[in-house]
Amino acid sequence: MATETKADSTQIDEQKLNELVETSLVDLGATVHASLAIIGDELGLYAALDDAGPLTSAELAQETDTAERYVREWLRSQAAGGYVTYDPETDRYGLTPEQAYVLANEESPVFMPGAFQLVASAAQIEPDLREAFRTGEGIGWHEHDDDVFHGTERFFGPSYGAYLIDWIESLDGVDEKLQAGGRIADVGCGHGAPTIRMAEAYPDSTVVGIDYHQESIEVARERAETTGVADRVDFEVATASAYDGTDYDLVTMFNCFHDMGDPVGVAAHVRETLADAGTWMIVEPYAEDRVEDNLTPFGRLAYSISTVACTPNSLDQEVGYGLGAQAGEQRTRDVVTEGGFTHFRRAAETPTSLVFEAKP
Repeated sequence: MATETKADSTQIDEQKLNELVETSLVDLGATVHASLAIIGDELGLYAALDDAGPLTSAELAQETDTAERYVREWLRSQAAGGYVTYDPETDRYGLTPEQAYVLANEESPVFMPGAFQLVASAAQIEPDLREAFRTGEGIGWHEHDDDVFHGTERFFGPSYGAYLIDWIESLDGVDEKLQAGGRIADVGCGHGAPTIRMAEAYPDSTVVGIDYHQESIEVARERAETTGVADRVDFEVATASAYDGTDYDLVTMFNCFHDMGDPVGVAAHVRETLADAGTWMIVEPYAEDRVEDNLTPFGRLAYSISTVACTPNSLDQEVGYGLGAQAGEQRTRDVVTEGGFTHFRRAAETPTSLVFEAKP
């Protein structure tokens, strides 16, 4: 007996079908490419192409002490994806300035190997995530592989280096306070990239980085020692709803507010710890308020990471609000004002970030 299905082949639009198959092929290539991009980063293949290219596969293998046959196949996959350029007349591969800026310059705000490291590592939790889909239970940030934490630092760190001070300057009167010597709390600091950046930019201010993940705090302390700011930055293992301290001139949260299990309770706690004229700066992934306006390449990435890491982390905590990485300005405003803040505005933005200013 034939089984009736909802998909009727006679109703299929061949052009739309071919477009979806083409999209699937692109995604399949991208899925495999992620691990190859990580290899290119970790083995110095991109860096060598930037420093010494254009190179043949044999020359690149010699430069990086790797096996030519693997390098040859890797180069061809990279060229097919548009990540490196190929000259058939010389059989050499190289990087354009734009490719080098994305793949070989770790100070670039669009440096991508860290992002590949993050998403490839986050995908390793798929068996637990599959079960979470069935049960509705959460998966804590601390349950991920270490490369998720390092990839997050390498992905977001350069953009904080490039934009952070501009974001602070967009806040009403905050830069002046910090220049004169203020108190800063960076909540959800991870490995401390923005915490340390603020300590460097405002040497007369004191900064505390706060994260519930003990291992990340240990790395952050090492980073502070290495960069020479350990005398004016401290780190505390605590949750966003129970960290210590009061009278902060600035509390910051970078791409983590949507991960909170109880964002309303967190907002209320931030309000309690701020000085009377203090400011809360919330940096969130760029998102419009309507779902249909977020159906973009960046929206797809943000929704996907949110499914794998952000929403499960929120559901693992008390309340389990599940705000999600594409909450948008209005939902973020609603949560912040419900937590007791009376002032909320968009202070700055980039193609991938929204920067909000909240005051009591």
